[in-house]
Amino acid sequence: MSARELFARIIKCEAGGEGDNGMKAVATVVMNRVHVPYGEYQRVCQGNLRCVIMQPDQFTCIKESIAGEYNPQNIYNMTPDQVHYDIADWALSGNKSLAAGECLWYYNPFSPQCAAYFPVNRSGVFFNRVVQHCFYNATHLYAQT
Repeated sequence: MSARELFARIIKCEAGGEGDNGMKAVATVVMNRVHVPYGEYQRVCQGNLRCVIMQPDQFTCIKESIAGEYNPQNIYNMTPDQVHYDIADWALSGNKSLAAGECLWYYNPFSPQCAAYFPVNRSGVFFNRVVQHCFYNATHLYAQT
């Protein structure tokens, strides 16, 4: 599977029901991780898109099981539509969603409120909400990861 195909699948899996704005915001976070010049994503993946997507415990859609239960919503079960390839190509061309800015993380809180910090190590601070996902910019703690 090509990196482009993998990217289209993660976009569909993570935000396929959130319209173009939600999918572009998720694609922006993935590419921000590819391009961040410091911290964990640079140290571990060194600008490699496939590595960023497949890095363990980063995206629920990579997991074939969660808490011992089969996860049917995973990238291996996704068949991207043209819109997912279009958004992948848009992001691969250097475009960014202003709604996600320089964010390195997002998650769906399944509630109206976004936590002030994410992940739990507080390396991200709340930036914006786009549809169902909360987006987070790196704090100074991220540089130490």
